[in-house]
Amino acid sequence: QVQLVESGGGLVQAGGSLRLSCAASGRAFSMLAVGWFRQAPGKERECVVAISMSGRSTDYAVSVKGRFTISRDNAKNTVYLQMNNLKPEDTAVYYCAAHRRAWATMTDGAYDYWGQGTQVTVSS
Repeated sequence: QVQLVESGGGLVQAGGSLRLSCAASGRAFSMLAVGWFRQAPGKERECVVAISMSGRSTDYAVSVKGRFTISRDNAKNTVYLQMNNLKPEDTAVYYCAAHRRAWATMTDGAYDYWGQGTQVTVSS
């Protein structure tokens, strides 16, 4: 079993930055690929970025490309999501998820483990 705990959410003005963290426990973190998802009120959950087990492969949603950066530190069992130039439309609950295959995927059905989420609110 894997436990994922997100942190770093909050309220920020448009144009500002936040860094989300996802701390994992319960399984060798280096053997998990990870994704960040978000869900805004009234909208479906979407994947914003995914990173492979090794960290060498990433995949970004078009809406965040160039603004968000995912990284992982396997020694600290943590994945980070650096979010810059935030927009009001980035407002959502952000979830960290992990799966037991090597590759990065943006398909939520591929993920085996989910965190509880952290709220990100961007004011205009």
